[in-house]
Amino acid sequence: MTCKLSRTSLLRLLVVLLLLSAFVFPFFVLRAGAFSGDVATSAISEAEEVVASAYEAVLEAENAGADVSGLLDKLNEAGMLLAEAQIASRLGDFDEAVLLASLCSGIGESVKNEAYELRVEAYGSRVMVSWLTMAGSTIGVVAVVFGSFLGWRVFKRRYIQQVLRLKPGVAKGES
Repeated sequence: MTCKLSRTSLLRLLVVLLLLSAFVFPFFVLRAGAFSGDVATSAISEAEEVVASAYEAVLEAENAGADVSGLLDKLNEAGMLLAEAQIASRLGDFDEAVLLASLCSGIGESVKNEAYELRVEAYGSRVMVSWLTMAGSTIGVVAVVFGSFLGWRVFKRRYIQQVLRLKPGVAKGES
């Protein structure tokens, strides 16, 4: 029993397979796109967290007295990259969104590290200034006390010498 397919039945089979693949193929494409969208969304939310923590680190460094103007410029750049990543994700360009979110995360991490270093430096200089102020105050108090003591001794000696130079005399009419 040999099965020979006619040309029309072969053509029908081909059309059925094409129609079937046309209906099934979009489900695979949408699923792959959803997976890329999930990756992009995850990368963007991670970048948002990194930028938020970098902002908090910059705020702490500023409160410590550090000059954070350069860090704020880098934070603005990270914010622009984050906005571009969100736009790319909404437009369906998930690869670009992931790339921009990764760049944003890198800048955010470097800003956070620099902010911590600046905060440590600022606290270190504040501690040094405090120690110098305490040492200067202590030396000043000791100098004032020692100077007062010496001044009192000199005053006391001169006073005693002046009193001894006075000659007691008898006034007329008294005796």
